[in-house]
Amino acid sequence: MVVDFKNEPYTDFSKEENRRAFEEALRKVEAELGREYDLIIGGERIKTDRKAQSINPSNIDQVVGIVSQADTALAEKAIQAALKAFETWRRVPPEARARYLFKAAAILRRRKHEFSAWMVYEAGKSWAEADADTAEAIDFMEYYGRQMIKLAERQPLVRIPTEDNEMYYIPLGVGAIIPPWNFPLAIMVGMTTSAIVTGNTVVLKPASTTPVIAAKFMEILEEAGLPAGVVNYVPGSGGEIGDYLVDHPKIRFISFTGSKEVGLRIYERAAKRQPGQLWLKRVIAEMGGKDAIIVDSSADLELAAQGIVVSAFGFSGQKCSACSRAIVLEDVYDQVLELVAEKTKALKVGDVRNPDVFTGPVIDEKAYNKILSYIEIGKSEGRLVVGGGKGEGNGYFIQPTIFADVDPRARIMQEEIFGPVVAFTKAKDFDHALEIANNTEYGLTGSVYSRNRFNLEKAREEFHVGNLYFNRKCTGALVGVHPFGGFNMSGTDSKAGGPDYLLLFTQAKVVSEVL
Repeated sequence: MVVDFKNEPYTDFSKEENRRAFEEALRKVEAELGREYDLIIGGERIKTDRKAQSINPSNIDQVVGIVSQADTALAEKAIQAALKAFETWRRVPPEARARYLFKAAAILRRRKHEFSAWMVYEAGKSWAEADADTAEAIDFMEYYGRQMIKLAERQPLVRIPTEDNEMYYIPLGVGAIIPPWNFPLAIMVGMTTSAIVTGNTVVLKPASTTPVIAAKFMEILEEAGLPAGVVNYVPGSGGEIGDYLVDHPKIRFISFTGSKEVGLRIYERAAKRQPGQLWLKRVIAEMGGKDAIIVDSSADLELAAQGIVVSAFGFSGQKCSACSRAIVLEDVYDQVLELVAEKTKALKVGDVRNPDVFTGPVIDEKAYNKILSYIEIGKSEGRLVVGGGKGEGNGYFIQPTIFADVDPRARIMQEEIFGPVVAFTKAKDFDHALEIANNTEYGLTGSVYSRNRFNLEKAREEFHVGNLYFNRKCTGALVGVHPFGGFNMSGTDSKAGGPDYLLLFTQAKVVSEVL
């Protein structure tokens, strides 16, 4: 009997024993920095001449790991290994596949601080952000394992006396898993394990900036006894092996989380039938957002200001759900702006090994330069209130930045910046605020702070986002509690961590027998 799913609790770092345990994990990981990591294809570890360095974004002179890079020949080898493994893995009973996830979750729980420490070094996550990432990875595995057991139950069809009819869900085949760097454990684990628990096999191409964390997760899958070839670890450039995987006629589905531009490219390429391809490829895509928090006149302004700061500057704004637009009704606009500015100035920016740091680095030099260029754009589109420049230290640090009085059509109100930048705009009334909020090509998350029930119900109906929150921040979806995915250019609204997510990796088969 499987117990009911419960979310993994976060660590209370105010307790001395938890702080000491995490510091010990940081020391353990630091001793392992700079090691080499091989490809893993069909259980075989493969070194290549071409390698890439993973760099600590808090200290750009520190190498986290050196990772072998695949070419198209090795990508082909991985697809063939996955095809071979699929023939046996798809026949493993669903309950048995689920138990692999439960075992992996238990191992990760025992190594929780260690994996969080890896994210401090490789992804630049604060202690709290890294801990939440690891907790979510555990949640995904336990939740999807239980959902698979439920999905394998006899489906409630309408019964007729002359026939025995059954519908059941079978796996699709071999999939390409292309996860993001911003949740390098949680989302990568969720994307990978949802595909394999449903009976598929995969080629996992980890994010180029966080491949070591994915390599460490492969250790957990091996310890859990997952058969060789079910997950094949193939780091490499998106332009080379990413396109190759997406185009391949034997790839049945692509599960992707990342930018709108890359997502659209994948969607377009996957739609084209290749020679020898027998199916329409399925694309599961989460592609970003331009998320807004609306503050109504009746709102608890202190609570709203706190929600804006946490949503905008947690993990340096590098979340698809991050608040990058604050839409405030004009009669409370100045008060909210002042509160947010005051709280933002109090944030500590720096190396996330320090537990007192809230805002760490952005992920790499490319992101650093892009965000700084958007800040320069913002200086011409709005009034700079806080920040507006580089942070101190030998990392990719950027000051949390607030712009006020920004036109809703301005670039910093329309384009995804993916950094610690929030733009304030003034709304005449609540209808105007909703109009501004919906004036974007994205539709991922949104939040409304209000005590006015009529306005909340209006937002419930008219605020066009996949995940809408009232009187709380617009980040921090919990597995099983807030199924996650957005509308419009935010992707396929696949609702990761929801009760119907596993259906995306299966196809329904009906068998009818005349009695």
